[in-house]
Amino acid sequence: MTAPSTTPLRLGWFSTGRGEGSRNLLRAVQEAIRAGDLRARIEFVFMNREQGEADGSDAYIQLVRSYGLPLAAASFRAYRRAWTGAPDAWRVAYDREVARLIAPYRVDLCILAGYLLILGPELVRQHSFVNLHPAAPGGPKGIWQEVIWQLIEQKAPHSGITIFLCTPEVDAGPTVTYCTYPIRGGEFDPLWRAVEGRSVADMKANEGEELPLFKLIRQHGMRRETPLIVETLRAFAEGRARIAGERVVDGAGKPAAGHDLTAFVERTKGGGRFA
Repeated sequence: MTAPSTTPLRLGWFSTGRGEGSRNLLRAVQEAIRAGDLRARIEFVFMNREQGEADGSDAYIQLVRSYGLPLAAASFRAYRRAWTGAPDAWRVAYDREVARLIAPYRVDLCILAGYLLILGPELVRQHSFVNLHPAAPGGPKGIWQEVIWQLIEQKAPHSGITIFLCTPEVDAGPTVTYCTYPIRGGEFDPLWRAVEGRSVADMKANEGEELPLFKLIRQHGMRRETPLIVETLRAFAEGRARIAGERVVDGAGKPAAGHDLTAFVERTKGGGRFA
């Protein structure tokens, strides 16, 4: 589903709105739209949290409202607590509730930007979804906290950000775009030396997410998420990328998955577009 090149790309935006990173992503895309740098329109924001559940998601709701964007919300926690059917069936039922809430909107592409639930096959087949994942292709799985701990445990030399197409098979869709960045050298090296000989379990139990190495990896990832997501959406908006079934193709229908936008992301402005 891709909008004609003369009309704005209609977006459905999905997020749990847990923290600063999720707000930064929405802010970057909405400001690019407002500035005329991205020919798109966010038709709705869907959140799987509701007002009053957490400070982070409350701040996210406030941001959505400040932009005047339509907001649909359904607390997955409240839904799960109230569920009286078969224990394993609540997720399918919840996805159907999500589908019901977003049914009034017509969109070309949905993006998961900090959405902390796995989508079921039924919802994925109804709409085209892409997901922003805080690791390079083939890198660690899980939410960003889990990814960072895995990177530290593996003593990884680099990390990255990936945007991939969601398919009914979880986390198996083709990569749309990605970037990579080093987590060794420069300001990283003293922090790696500071944790030499320590287990991840020990770091979690003591400093936790306040561990300087953990925080620095997160900071570098967040800096790169916003240019990657804006540039990727620009490619869809301009018809240089589109979704055909479970594939990503270019405007001529040729395979267009797996574009490395590292050079563009590192410049953070100008050029860097893929044909």
